[in-house]
Amino acid sequence: MDKKNALRAGTLAAGTTLMMLLMSSPALALTRDDGDDPGPGLSVIETLGLFVVAPLALFAVIAGLVMVLDKSQEAHRVTTRNIKTRNKAESKA
Repeated sequence: MDKKNALRAGTLAAGTTLMMLLMSSPALALTRDDGDDPGPGLSVIETLGLFVVAPLALFAVIAGLVMVLDKSQEAHRVTTRNIKTRNKAESKA
């Protein structure tokens, strides 16, 4: 029964992916729309800055703000200092 469901799900996923690839053919991008007026292209530096550096900087700022503004109590944090383990002799009894 599980094999049948897995096969059905795989077939559905493959079919959906194939249809999406066929519908979004890159050849459609060659035809220009009426009123289309593209601007100048981005340089390599601008592209890297926009799609690599800016997201990493934004992630660092958000992570830094979360760490600085964290008001949770020390006892509620999971650290190696506050993990309590039992001895093997105690756990068997």
